[in-house]
Amino acid sequence: MIHIIREKAAAAQLAEMLEELENYIKLAVDVERGVLAGGGAMHADCETALLEDGSRQRDIWGADWIPSSQEVTYESLINLRPGQGNLSMELMDEDLRVKVRQVASALLGE
Repeated sequence: MIHIIREKAAAAQLAEMLEELENYIKLAVDVERGVLAGGGAMHADCETALLEDGSRQRDIWGADWIPSSQEVTYESLINLRPGQGNLSMELMDEDLRVKVRQVASALLGE
């Protein structure tokens, strides 16, 4: 199940977002609005949820949240953005990584 998270996620929301993959949650993070969509099997589904919620595509970056270690990983097909200087599935810009990590930790962390 995909949830759009605007404030600290409830335990039930985290559990539902973990249903698909069990050990980690696929995320799309809007670094400008400070919101994220999480859950499901594909980052693109989370991205679509944010776009439908009013986010701009250029502000959305893909990541994974690993609850057991409270870590973020930064690899996703939606991160392939030659027009924005990201030539890899991995989010290469350290400033964007920091923003993604801050949003994810604030909304999903313990």
